[in-house]
Order: sequence, then C-alpha cells, then structure tokens
Amino acid sequence: MSGGIAPNGAFDLEEGLAVLERTPGTLRAILLGLPAPWLEIDEGPDTWSPRQVVAHLIVGEETDWIARTRRILDHGQSLAFEPFDRFRHLRIYDQVSLVELLDRFERLRRDNLTVLRGLGLTKEHLRLEGTHPEFGRVTLEQLLATWVAHDLGHLVQIARCMARRYREAVGPWTAYLSVLRPK
Repeated sequence: MSGGIAPNGAFDLEEGLAVLERTPGTLRAILLGLPAPWLEIDEGPDTWSPRQVVAHLIVGEETDWIARTRRILDHGQSLAFEPFDRFRHLRIYDQVSLVELLDRFERLRRDNLTVLRGLGLTKEHLRLEGTHPEFGRVTLEQLLATWVAHDLGHLVQIARCMARRYREAVGPWTAYLSVLRPK
C-alpha cells in the first residue's frame, strides 16, 4: 500500500473504521432539527424515508454486522448466518422519535466498533469464511467492506430523498442535478 490507500479498491480495516465511526455524526448533522417533511419524504412506493433509514441502520447494528463477524470467527462456514430482516425497523421503530433513533444508533455503533477493534483482527482473520443464507460462502473481509458500503449507500439514499422535495421547485436546473434524475 502506498500512502495508506488500499490499491484497486481492496478493503483496509482502518480506512473502513474511519467511515463507520463518522456515520452517526453525519446523520445527526444532516437530519437533527429539520422539519418533519425533510425526514418523512421517500422516493415512492416501497422506499424508505430518512427517518426510516436511521431505524434500518439500528437493526443492522443490533442483529447483523457484529453477530455475523462473531459467527465467522466462532463457527466459520459450519453455521450459516441468521437471515437479516430488512424490514424489521418498520415494525419496531415506527413510533420512535428521530432524536431517540439517532442516540440509539450512535450508542450501538460506538459499542460495535469497540467490539470490532477489540477482536484484534488480522489479515488472516479477514480471509476466514462464513455462510450467508443467500450468497453462500463469504469472507469476513467482504462482510466488513459491505458494512462500510452499506452506510455510504444509505447516506446517498437520504440525500436523494431530501433532494426530491425540491424536484419541481428547481425547474430547469433538474438537467444539471444528477441527484434528481431517475436512476
């Protein structure tokens, strides 16, 4: 590695941790104190609002990333991951305020990163394999890289939702705003 940059998109645990530890603050900075219309807008049927995205991220902290990391370290491929309920947040966090969601996410993320750092993962650990219920064999490195990309994807999703509020208001400038163009 040159200058601390992983070549060709290779996963680097410290670089990934730098992103993961910033997500709670980024969400707080973008969302806290905004009027409800900014928090409840979505991208259409079967999509999530910024508030719902935060709730979804909480469920990942509760049931996915660290649980699956431990499953790989403790059982390898012999015990498949529990399936992840991508919609659980819609049932259990529907009536929770944004402040409470942001606080819970921040606390869970901090605790999970403490656990992750405490595992003392090596390059050999990152090559260990587990079994995903849909994809089959996956490595710990792939799981942790996915955690980082998952955060970034949901930050992009939140920005798209919020920009959508002004899709009509910007008029002809839509042509220059890729965030407002259909996917």
